[in-house]
Amino acid sequence: MRTSSAISILLNLYLSSTLAADSQLKPCTLIAPLTGQFYDLNIITVQKDPKKAHKDDRAKSWHARGYDYGTNFTMNFCAPVVETLHDVVGVDEALWPNVSAYYDMNGKTYSIGQASAEPIFRGRELVLNYTDGSPCEDPKTKRHESRKLNDDDDDSRDDDDDEDDTDDDRADKGKDKGHTKPSGRTKSTIISLTCDREPIGAKAHVSFLGTMDECTYIFKAKSIAACGGITQDTQSTLGPGGVFGVIALIAAAVYFLGGIAYQRTVMHQRGWRQLPNYAIWAGIGSFCYDILIILTSSCSRFLPHRKGYNQLPTSSRNGRGSRSEQENRLIDQLDEEWDD
Repeated sequence: MRTSSAISILLNLYLSSTLAADSQLKPCTLIAPLTGQFYDLNIITVQKDPKKAHKDDRAKSWHARGYDYGTNFTMNFCAPVVETLHDVVGVDEALWPNVSAYYDMNGKTYSIGQASAEPIFRGRELVLNYTDGSPCEDPKTKRHESRKLNDDDDDSRDDDDDEDDTDDDRADKGKDKGHTKPSGRTKSTIISLTCDREPIGAKAHVSFLGTMDECTYIFKAKSIAACGGITQDTQSTLGPGGVFGVIALIAAAVYFLGGIAYQRTVMHQRGWRQLPNYAIWAGIGSFCYDILIILTSSCSRFLPHRKGYNQLPTSSRNGRGSRSEQENRLIDQLDEEWDD
């Protein structure tokens, strides 16, 4: 029971560490909650700073044709547009460098969203939202303005109206024309990104889908960045060595904890003898100690010695030889005395 609880604790620690790493993703990246695939939109982001851009990166912002809308759109992904904007309608001057999508109409620049580096998933659809653009026009004011224009056309065709009153009415309408009241809402952008594994030319193709109230603009972008893949963030995932290390750590913990539990409960061992295979570990310790002694003694001869008198080396052969010579001399001497 204790072994299984220890394994579960280690696994929980590992899972929590991986989840914490996944939560620290880079800007403009995310992991799909349904499939677990990793998405990085930075590859289609046009960098304004040339130091951050790569050799083959795009130098201009992305463009989308408006077709029947009467103007084209300029935008960037997860970053402001690289163009320098001036006199953006209804936006503070401090926020002009942060505009991520805009269009020009009648000599004016309209922002349709500030930069956002947080793409999201709505079901299986990858979506990028930009908000806080130029103020939206009040639909009621626009309808009232169109009604005035129609009345103006009818009055111009009516020959029975008073010319002075008509001139005054036209003057008043000319003052009101082009000065619609804001509705309190701001223009925003919704970009739906779809996978395109065989891009032709550019890394992304942006299309304008439409707008219902000239306040929310919907686009569709096809890019290989929306295809997803495996995360390449080395700081947020473990490599093969890390996985092997985790497995080895779990195996060692199971070995030691299980062995200690067995030695303590079944064999009734205490102290260091609770370790599994204590005799082997103790023998390894003594073996390492002997190897250390041998290495230190063999290396000591290479150390410099102190200057002075040293003991002359003697060998057992020389000692034995001197003794035999003395014995031979003694025998010869006795022989000579015996002869005399």
